[in-house]
Amino acid sequence: MNASDRNDDAPVATDAAATQDADGTPGAAEGNGHRAGNGSGPAPGSPPEFRPYHHPAAGWGAAKSVSRVLVREGALVDGPRAILRMNHENTGFDCPGCAWPDATKGLHLDICENGIKHVTWEMTRKRVGKEFFATHTVTELMEWSDSALENEGRLTGPLVYDAATDHYVPISWKDAFELVGRTLRELDSPDRAAFYTSGRLGNEATFLYQLMARELGTNNLPDCSNMCHEASGRALEASLGTGKGTVDLKDWETTDALFIIGVNAASNAPRMLTALAGAHKRGARIVHINPLVEAAATRTIVPHDFVDMALFHPTATTTLNLQPRIGGDMALLRGIAKAILELSGSDPKALDREFIDRYTAGFDAYRARCEATPWEEIEQQSGVPRAGILAAARTYRDADRSVVSWCLGVTQHEHGVDTVREIVNLLLLRGNLGREGAGPSPVRGHSNVQGNRTCGIDHRPTEEFLDRLGEVCGIDPPRAHGLDTVRTVEAMHRGDVTVFVGMGGNFALAAPDTPYTCEALRRTELTVQVSTKLNRSHLVHGRQALILPCLGRTEKDHQRGGVQSTSVEDSMSMVHLSVGMKRPASPHLLSEPAIIAGIARAALPDSATPWEWYVEDYDRIRDTMAKVLDGFEDFNRRVRLPLGFRIRQPARELVFLTPSGRAEFSAAPLPDVVPAPGTLALGTMRSHDQWNTTVYSDDDRYRGIKNLRTLVFMNADDMRERGVGEFDPVDITSTARDGSTRSLHGYLAVPYDIPRGCAAGYMPEMNVLCALADYSTQSDQPIMKHLKVTVERSAA
Repeated sequence: MNASDRNDDAPVATDAAATQDADGTPGAAEGNGHRAGNGSGPAPGSPPEFRPYHHPAAGWGAAKSVSRVLVREGALVDGPRAILRMNHENTGFDCPGCAWPDATKGLHLDICENGIKHVTWEMTRKRVGKEFFATHTVTELMEWSDSALENEGRLTGPLVYDAATDHYVPISWKDAFELVGRTLRELDSPDRAAFYTSGRLGNEATFLYQLMARELGTNNLPDCSNMCHEASGRALEASLGTGKGTVDLKDWETTDALFIIGVNAASNAPRMLTALAGAHKRGARIVHINPLVEAAATRTIVPHDFVDMALFHPTATTTLNLQPRIGGDMALLRGIAKAILELSGSDPKALDREFIDRYTAGFDAYRARCEATPWEEIEQQSGVPRAGILAAARTYRDADRSVVSWCLGVTQHEHGVDTVREIVNLLLLRGNLGREGAGPSPVRGHSNVQGNRTCGIDHRPTEEFLDRLGEVCGIDPPRAHGLDTVRTVEAMHRGDVTVFVGMGGNFALAAPDTPYTCEALRRTELTVQVSTKLNRSHLVHGRQALILPCLGRTEKDHQRGGVQSTSVEDSMSMVHLSVGMKRPASPHLLSEPAIIAGIARAALPDSATPWEWYVEDYDRIRDTMAKVLDGFEDFNRRVRLPLGFRIRQPARELVFLTPSGRAEFSAAPLPDVVPAPGTLALGTMRSHDQWNTTVYSDDDRYRGIKNLRTLVFMNADDMRERGVGEFDPVDITSTARDGSTRSLHGYLAVPYDIPRGCAAGYMPEMNVLCALADYSTQSDQPIMKHLKVTVERSAA
């Protein structure tokens, strides 16, 4: 490994300084497992650059990036093969990146730049075997950047931590399973274990994983949903009786107006660009609402539109951009609703009164709330002038059918549930539900995070689900609610949870309050990480630790019954098969279902569940799932249909499983989101060259950044007010609800088109600023998009 690949050679490398509060709360970087001041990227050693990006999203910029990726990963043969197989119905594999649905019209290149990055990153020829771990201690690896760790390549066999030498050493699968099983058997309570899930896990493995946990006797099933769309699920459940959106891709293709809120589509759901370009070409109106005007909110050249590519012909992706202050979305939505209600006095078609009277409850209270909210408060809290809000309202009024889509920019706030309910309120006013081209459409960030929840990963399972699971699988599942992500970290820190099993993901960096989370993991008896590549969570481990390498989404899964397929569910409730195409990176890898079955048999030696039989043929798992899960009836046949099948959404059929049997208006007051004098509201986000905690480079093309991750985007007036110039080093300090502070030092300030009083920077580096206790009381989500910070020029 070259020295330049390490984060200790980064040019902007001032360590994040820890603060220590009187009550002993750890500060920003103490114990965080890496030098956050240097960032998680490879730190190439070149000086940072900032040049605002004025080109169309995707297009030739994406094509050049893909070419570089294919060369870098040595995937000039496998890469193009993968491109031709990714997201193809029933014969290809599902992209392990985002959860955007597959094209419905036979698109042969339903791919994107970031999906190709993700796939080639997995398909790399680089390997991390026993020789690597014999050479490097865990203490040494702690000094590497996160990008450098993953860039070493694919893990090739199971490993166990040897505390005497500080090395990971090989272990047989049999012994690895016995270590986990013995530790779980010896717990005095099954609730001393927690089973975490990331969004990459397929449905079949998900079902086995939750079955194992519940047969053991716990509902401690934290997952990445607890940190991203928990607010969406709770809000939609309360408003409509379903935790999912009601919209499918055909609705995007036929709607008259799209409202895109808190979404950076060009990086986080790039295939949405196809839908946006198609909508604009057919005359639909597109309103983007986001504090930053992202690349997807301007124009695009979709790479599979070969004529447009050849002619360098971009298509607009917007008709209106509004930039609310961070947290101001709810006030802006309230303003649109208020305008529609005011218009209804003279325009009888502004409201769909027949729909409201027949299908909804609580309208009068909501109307009264809107009428009582003055325009001055709406403008102040949203940060958007009344004229801009009225322009959005006119777009909404003029559209016969509207779709509202949103992502983490809406949910990762204290008031995230109220904001999503406000989205539903707006849709209900004009009957934008239960018909083609209309409805709510949350954008899930990871390929099967929605499927995980559907298939049982839920720390708060319903009694109906548990009853059916117990009856079909012959177990007595626990009834008490389990722990979510935040409470799992708290429980590990207290010593109440002593075994942590991570099924994919990078928990140490994905969770908030990095020092606290890492300390919590270190206090456990055993950590088990099921992964494809080395990451920070392998180095921040319990007294005992296992790394169990699994097959990737792109690889063939050979079992006794032949090559297996797995299923995934996209953002719009479509369930379809994924079949790997490539020889596994190592003959010593196991599939995720096989790893779960091995742990389950070792932990439950007398279990009547046919774990081994399930793994021989995944159709057997699906047959059991069909008996347990609503909407999965006749699973094996339906999932093999072209494009799979869509899980029924009762609210789409105007069947509302709410206490009233109707869609419920909510009437929450507006939160106060205006920063106090001298403070800023800071939101964390991903760069373009990043997927979750995987950082490919220190560049962020669409935001004009090169060679820099340790930065903070600020309004130019806020910078001048603080005497800060471009690339000046600054100290960022967050203040938690309990008054404790966390700081990052030596970050570089970058002037950006963002509202006054707002700032933004990259996760996972900035996760240290979010106190674990700073989570929404509505959703239990960490409020990573709304941190209260001060920014000051660093001392010389």
